[in-house]
Amino acid sequence: MTKNELKVLEELKKQEPIFHQEELCDTEEKLEKYCVPDYWEVGASGKVYDKKLIFTTVLDRFRNGTEPDTSKWSASDFACRQLADDTYLLTYRLTQEDRDTRRSTIWKRARDGWQVVYHQGTVIE
Repeated sequence: MTKNELKVLEELKKQEPIFHQEELCDTEEKLEKYCVPDYWEVGASGKVYDKKLIFTTVLDRFRNGTEPDTSKWSASDFACRQLADDTYLLTYRLTQEDRDTRRSTIWKRARDGWQVVYHQGTVIE
């Protein structure tokens, strides 16, 4: 990784795992700021999810108190690669209680901070 990628890596590590940090995404306004307008993702199941479904799911988890206990999760094996001006791919391994996944998130630097462009989770077997 380049010096710049290492610096960006440290900034982006604080944002992950996406959609599980209440202070970043507990309102629709925060989620709108956090994501590009055409955000989408591929879940660990292989299913494709659009922004509307992700927002509904995330907000419901926080409102209903059903957000998983992330204190038992660990993220490791981080890497960062610049894809274009102000656009980076962050990859890492997420270990949860019952599964390990390889995560990939594309981030874009905006005027007000970082925005998620795309995310994918793949189960490690």
